[in-house]
Amino acid sequence: MRLRLHGTRPEIAATLAALAEVLDIRTISRHYPDRPPSTLERVYVDAAPRDRKELHR
Repeated sequence: MRLRLHGTRPEIAATLAALAEVLDIRTISRHYPDRPPSTLERVYVDAAPRDRKELHR
């Protein structure tokens, strides 16, 4: 599946770390900044659900 994260760079980093706990992160795009004056960015993530057995280790 493809996910779009939209927020500040620290928010995106924290969310990626949390997602990596439950999803198999396959690729992460570069950061795409919003148009000024926004300070937000977008990142696209390709991920897949992990095997449920792996989650309970």
